[in-house]
This record gives sequence, structure tokens and C-alpha cells, in this order.
Amino acid sequence: MQDLARRLREVRKRHGLSQRKLAQRSGVSNAMISLIENGRSNPSMGLMRRILEGIPISMSEFFSHESSQETQVFFHHEDLTQIGSGAISFLQVGSDLASRRLQILYERYAPGADTGNSMLSHEAEEGGVILSGHLEVTVGDASQVLGPGDAFLFDSRTPHRFRNTGSKECVLVTVCTPPTF
Repeated sequence: MQDLARRLREVRKRHGLSQRKLAQRSGVSNAMISLIENGRSNPSMGLMRRILEGIPISMSEFFSHESSQETQVFFHHEDLTQIGSGAISFLQVGSDLASRRLQILYERYAPGADTGNSMLSHEAEEGGVILSGHLEVTVGDASQVLGPGDAFLFDSRTPHRFRNTGSKECVLVTVCTPPTF
């Protein structure tokens, strides 16, 4: 959480924004941005996306590290880039997706975890396959609980939400094109 706090503060300042200005641009309260930057609140991915839209910067850019000179092809688990932690963990294949058209995530949802009260929506297509556990996927007015081996694929402009309704951790692999985090 401290790493996220430090990064948000650095990115906000690098873009010449005060907390108040970022709050105004993102529609998130100044108090909430202050709590996050001081490491006293761990925001949902939906809230983080709203904040970053006010900068504007993508989640991928926000969590990316310096890119290497050589394009990496193979990734071991320890090479994956952590772009979310807490009840929902996102491990991204590759750290700098600026030149990529595809994003691959290894996701873990703790029991009861969800992407937030607000439905997500962004310019992309996404899909995924459930490896273990159960995940309720809501896309527009349709909602279904998926289990191991089940999959989803949809236009991400349609409002959507993910929630682990089970009593065990849910693990899945997702893809998004173009990258949105």
C-alpha cells in the first residue's frame, strides 16, 4: 500500500496537479486522495482507475517500470508486474505495455472481493478463463457465476463488474486489447 501511495503522489506531482485539482478532475474527494497518498486507504481498482483518468494516465503506465532495451519474450512468476494488491491481485505479463496491443493478467480474488460498487467501462475487449474458484461476472444486465474452465469475452465499453461470491480464492487469467491498466 505504501508503494501505491508513493507512486500516486509522484505521478500526480509529475503532472503538475495538486490533490485538490486531481480530486476535481477525477470526481473523487480530496480527502480520499489524501488518504490513499498517505497509505491509510487501499482503493479498489475501479476507484484507482477513476483517479488515474483525472491525470490522465493508464493503469498500465502507472504501474509500469522502466522498460528494458531488449524485448522480453518469456516470463517467470517473479517477472510479473504487480499492479494491484489486497483483496484483488493483478500480476501483469510485461511491465511496459506502451508499445503492446495486448495485456495479459494473472488475477486472484479473495472470497468476497469485487471490483467496486461502480461498474467499469473502457475502450477495449476483454476475456478470461477461470482456473479455480468462482467469479460472478456482470456485463450490462447479464450476470453469471463462472467456475473452473468457464470463460467470458465481451466489449469492455459495456459496463461490467467482477465479484468472488465463493468461499475460496478465485484465480483466473484475463486478456485485454488494447491494454487498459
